[in-house]
Amino acid sequence: MRGLGIRAARIRRALRVLRAGSSAIAGLAAVGVFLGALAACSAGGTGARDEGPARADSAGSAEAAASASPSPSKSPKSVNAVRLVKADPKVSTDIKRDLKPCVANEYPVDVSYGNLTGGASNDVVVNVMTCGDAVGIGTYVYRDEGGKYQNVFQTEEPPVYAEIDRGDLVVTKQVYEKGDSVASPSGEEILTYRWSGGRFAQQSRTHNDYSHAVDGVSPAPADDG
Repeated sequence: MRGLGIRAARIRRALRVLRAGSSAIAGLAAVGVFLGALAACSAGGTGARDEGPARADSAGSAEAAASASPSPSKSPKSVNAVRLVKADPKVSTDIKRDLKPCVANEYPVDVSYGNLTGGASNDVVVNVMTCGDAVGIGTYVYRDEGGKYQNVFQTEEPPVYAEIDRGDLVVTKQVYEKGDSVASPSGEEILTYRWSGGRFAQQSRTHNDYSHAVDGVSPAPADDG
C-alpha cells in the first residue's frame, strides 16, 4: 500500500504542474481516476464489499449496527504552513526567499495532518515545492509542544516529498540520471521513519527503478547489421 500512496503523490504533483499551464487537465484527471481504479483492482478490491445474499433486517441487527458505528473523528486544527515555515529558524534562507505565491495567493505548499509522534495534537507535515514543475525542495515535520509547533524533522535535499502512512513518516526522493527530464526520473528512494526516543529513526529504505517505456521513451532497436 505504501507504493500506491507514493505513486498517488506523484500523480497529484504532476496534475498540479499541468493545471498551472495546460488546458488538457480534465483529460489527465480522468486518466488519474482510471489509474486509481486499476490500483484498487490490483490490490484485490472490487470497489464494493463482497457479501452473500442479503438477509432480512431485524431490530437486533439494526441495534448492533448502530452500536458498532464509529463516532466521527475531530477535524485537525489547521495551521498557516507558510507562516510556520518562514518563522522557523531551522529552514534555510534560500527556501524562505523562494517561498512565494505561484498564482494570486496560492503557495506551492502541501500540508498533511496526522499522529506521528504520539502527542495530544496532530503533527503537521509540510512539503515545499517549486511553482514551475512542482519539485519538492523541502520537507518539514512540526510537533505541538506546549501549544507551540516545533520542527522535529526536516530534509532540504530536492527532489523530496513526504507523507504520513499508518503512523510512519514516508519520505520519497526521486533519483535522476544523466538525460532524465524533471517529469521522468530514473527511480526513487523510499525512506520510512518512526518516532522513537524523542526523534525520528529510519526503519527501512527501498529503491525502485522506473521504466521509461511507460513514459513513451523506448530504447532504440538493436542494430542487426
